[in-house]
Amino acid sequence: MSRPVNLADFLPPYLAEVEELLGLAHTQLLTLETAARGGAPQPRAVRELFRVLHTIKGLSAMVDVEPVVALTHLMEASVRAADRAGGKLPPASIEPLLQGLKAVEVRVRALGAGKPVPPAPSALLDALEGLEGAERRAAPRAAAPAEVQFDLEPALASKLSASEREQLTQGVQGGRRALRVDFAPSPQRSAAGLTINTVRERVSQVAEIVKVVPLSRPGGAPGSGLVFALLVLSSGPDAALAAAVEVAPAEVRLVAQPPPPPEEDAALASGALAGDLSADPSSDLAGVLPEAPLDEEVAPQRHGIVRVETARLDEAMERLAALVVTRSRLQRAAAALTASGANTRELVQILQENARQLRDLRAAIVRVRMVKVGEVLERLPLIVRGLRRSTGKQVALQLELGAAELDKAVGDRLFPAIVHLVRNAVDHALEPPEERRRAGKPEEGLLRIVCRERSNSQLEVQVSDDGRGVDAAAVARRAGVPVPQSDEELLELLCRPGLSTREEVTTTSGRGMGMDIVKRIAVDQLGGELRLQTEAGVGTTFTLRVPLTISIVDAFVFESGQQRYAVPVATVEELVEVDAARLVRGPGGAEARGEVQILERRGQAVPLLRLATVLGQPAGEGGGQKALVVRQRGEPVAFAVDRMLGQQEIVIRPLEDVLVKVRGVSGATDLGDGRPTLVLDLIALGGGAAAEAQRRERVS
Repeated sequence: MSRPVNLADFLPPYLAEVEELLGLAHTQLLTLETAARGGAPQPRAVRELFRVLHTIKGLSAMVDVEPVVALTHLMEASVRAADRAGGKLPPASIEPLLQGLKAVEVRVRALGAGKPVPPAPSALLDALEGLEGAERRAAPRAAAPAEVQFDLEPALASKLSASEREQLTQGVQGGRRALRVDFAPSPQRSAAGLTINTVRERVSQVAEIVKVVPLSRPGGAPGSGLVFALLVLSSGPDAALAAAVEVAPAEVRLVAQPPPPPEEDAALASGALAGDLSADPSSDLAGVLPEAPLDEEVAPQRHGIVRVETARLDEAMERLAALVVTRSRLQRAAAALTASGANTRELVQILQENARQLRDLRAAIVRVRMVKVGEVLERLPLIVRGLRRSTGKQVALQLELGAAELDKAVGDRLFPAIVHLVRNAVDHALEPPEERRRAGKPEEGLLRIVCRERSNSQLEVQVSDDGRGVDAAAVARRAGVPVPQSDEELLELLCRPGLSTREEVTTTSGRGMGMDIVKRIAVDQLGGELRLQTEAGVGTTFTLRVPLTISIVDAFVFESGQQRYAVPVATVEELVEVDAARLVRGPGGAEARGEVQILERRGQAVPLLRLATVLGQPAGEGGGQKALVVRQRGEPVAFAVDRMLGQQEIVIRPLEDVLVKVRGVSGATDLGDGRPTLVLDLIALGGGAAAEAQRRERVS
């Protein structure tokens, strides 16, 4: 049974597309700001910015978000004037346009959160309108457009703003026809992939969309009372427009047609201006951007790309997780049958094939969820720009993001941590220009962010600055503790909740929340690692290592202290055999208190901890003949376990309740028998055990 088409159906794709477009707009605007400082025109960036703003305006009109329409229209007009000027956007226009994008973002987020959309700020509208007026006065004067009569029904004509009517007029005066074509959505069309979004994309390839108006359709087909009226400017055949909407050519209606060709003398009189403009292909006689060059040069290549809501991907992953647990149950049942003497050869073969198929399915779903690191961090230049203005410091941002990809869920969690590091680097680490001059440094500080994928399915992110370095004595004085003797101890101190070295709270930082949050995200939430390297007067580097993906991972399953545990394979550097005869007792006291022994591994001494002892449990029967080696603060640490049970895919469920959160436990999983199994964070356990060993050593 069909259901009525509702505007709310278009809201999720609208939010996703506008979010993407806002990111593009910010990137182009920052490019134009850089170009403006050098006085160089950037016609390509101007055209791309215009296209983005125009698309946001059109999409917002479809879902009836008038404040966003009003903002983007004025911004679009300003950028259009820059295009007339040959691709030069005045520096004074940058800040109002950035404020306009921010205002759009606020309203779109309000819409996404189900909150009332606030009206556009009148002061900002005035500023943008004044910007347009100033740029219009600076632009070459165009001939006054003649009056154009539009054949529009009152309900549709009333939806046109003055600027949209002007856009239609200018287009018609420029020689194009104003046309209307209606698209009636339906569940059948949607099932065939024809929605207002796909129609809009198709139409934009053959015409310039001026307005898309949702109208009620009395007496429409059952299940649908909605129709979208598309008003466009086109100089192409009606058949192309009709094909884009999948209607008959006769349904393309003429709204206004160009005036008769000018008299010969008028053409000659305007020849000089036309000649001047034709010399520059980026100029636009009609006052609107030409279609063909725009499509050819800057229109994004979206063929074969489908936007998918993150919630749908999460749902697919959740269903896959259920299959993984079910497969574990099947494997357990097959093993029981085999142990009872039943012939399970064919069943085992089926299970092996099923395991391969599930692994392929998991890889496919994970691949869909992966996003480029560059997309995750694309807003950093905008953030650094804001920090330059708020701190008055000169900062050069250097990004080396590479082609690494990570799970979108990981990226969403990681981004705030990187933002904290960037804010701290600009506000705390980099010196003001005069201080840098006194220190013999360039006035402009350097902030460098490097991302690279490691071989063990981890992403390494380094945030470096050439600032003053972390003053360990000042941090210790502030915390009321002895001065840390190493970067590791200094990092532990910096990550204390509430610790701040700032005397005054600023709008940028100083509330002692930054490093605590960074550690919580990188280590506690993502099961990664955080490291610090700092040198007085030279600079500081923070290094984060996080897994590329989480939730469903390959894991080692083992027993220790008569309990069963799992640990992600990606966090284990090596699985080694333990020869008890070759162990060397290390510092820390008697075995009953959890001594640290030394394991020789390829000529390197590696601390060996018995996991059961670290967890405060009685030893099992395995004798600790296997050990898992992990890296803690860059150094290897081995954990001896009683018995290895194998390797399998597991679904990690985080322990959200703070009352059951324990250091060294990153979550729980179901191995198929219905009993919860703890997933250990051996890196965190290694740090805790090492600290405890040091404490005992000091006591003894």
